[in-house]
Amino acid sequence: MKPHPIFHVDNIVAPLLIAQGANDPRVKKEESDQIVEALKKRNIEVPYILKENEGHGFRNEENRFDFYRAMETFFSRHLGGKSEDVIAN
Repeated sequence: MKPHPIFHVDNIVAPLLIAQGANDPRVKKEESDQIVEALKKRNIEVPYILKENEGHGFRNEENRFDFYRAMETFFSRHLGGKSEDVIAN
């Protein structure tokens, strides 16, 4: 059995983007919630994308686009580069 990631959260020193499906059978929402809470307590930036109608991976097209926009913004902010606002139709 692999050690739970929460036991390694103190090793995280950089901002972390977390995306979670609330119905994920592999990674329980509560586990992601714990990681997010622990990082916030340490003032580590941790944007948290939670989609109630998803499992392991985002299948809904709108949810995927939300994730891609958040990822682009996150990478632009932390890795440099340009991020553009996308206007939804």
